[in-house]
Amino acid sequence: MKKTATIIILVLIILSFGGALYYFYQKNNEPPVTYDTEEPQKKTIVKKTVATGKIVPREEIPIKPNISGIIDEIFVKAGEKVKRGELIAKLEVVPDVNSLNAAKNQIRTAEINLKNQQKVFNRQKELFEKGVISENEFDNAVNQYEIAQQNLESAQENFEIVKTGTTEGIGDAATTKIKSTINGMVLDVPVKEGNQVIQANNFNEGTTIANVADINDMIFEGKVDESEVGKIEEGLPLEITVGAIENKTYDATLDYIAPKGVEENSAVQFKIEGTLNLEGDSFIRAGLSANASIILDKAKDVISIKEALVQFREETNEPFVEIKTGPKQYREQDIELGISDGIYVQVKDGISMEDEIKVWRKIKKSEGRPGRR
Repeated sequence: MKKTATIIILVLIILSFGGALYYFYQKNNEPPVTYDTEEPQKKTIVKKTVATGKIVPREEIPIKPNISGIIDEIFVKAGEKVKRGELIAKLEVVPDVNSLNAAKNQIRTAEINLKNQQKVFNRQKELFEKGVISENEFDNAVNQYEIAQQNLESAQENFEIVKTGTTEGIGDAATTKIKSTINGMVLDVPVKEGNQVIQANNFNEGTTIANVADINDMIFEGKVDESEVGKIEEGLPLEITVGAIENKTYDATLDYIAPKGVEENSAVQFKIEGTLNLEGDSFIRAGLSANASIILDKAKDVISIKEALVQFREETNEPFVEIKTGPKQYREQDIELGISDGIYVQVKDGISMEDEIKVWRKIKKSEGRPGRR
């Protein structure tokens, strides 16, 4: 038994020793592990955040009537350019029967009063010419007669206003002719001929007959999340891309950030506005959806590397890279970082354009592939 156990132990020792020799032999025959390298690049790095929104005119003016009535004729359509004072539409006033009857009664009453005052005036005039009454009494009769004439004219004008909506005596204070109040483009005509419209007053906004805006003064109107609003400030440049216009970017300037956020879908959003710098005859339709890249920082033509090449020291968290000094030889080099766009990062100091930086996370075995090692 002892002899058998001894033999088994010797066999196991021999097998273990042989296995170890084979392992080391295979290990020595493996191709050496090398690392790829990359050189720095000259890039323009832009640090930005994105806001979604749409393109709208800075001011969109609703054209409303100052009297109530029915649309008799419309002279413009959406897309046409108009000048201030140009005719938009014409109304036909449908008078209220009770108001029209009351206006007629006022005319009759004024006519009766005028006839009576005319008789008094003629009588007082004869007496004054005969020297029976004083000049003061005659002047009083003249005043009463003139007041009666004025009352009749007022009653007639009131009847004309009730019947037609306007009168010659008040000019444009109330008119059936609806005109544009600004120079611009007609964006929308929400009414049709035959529609009834009402005037704007303290209790009602009135009916909008047309919306007119200056299409040369367009803005981006969007929203940013509360997590981003602290990073932006008024005056920052914007790059606007419009979904319906491919391969075109518009420059803009951020000129408004709402002081108060609004909760939407369990997230607080802040409204922002940016003025578009439209060149020449550039035309953007109002209401198009757009994205705005808010440029937080920008470094033009700077030395940059991929963020994946940067390592950080465990003790100090300071950044460094490994620079190739010879075949399979590298040294650690401290660097100073600048801005990053999430893929590339600016290197302010520590490396040059000729340095070869180790791709420390990308390990490959040497197989004679072309390319730098």
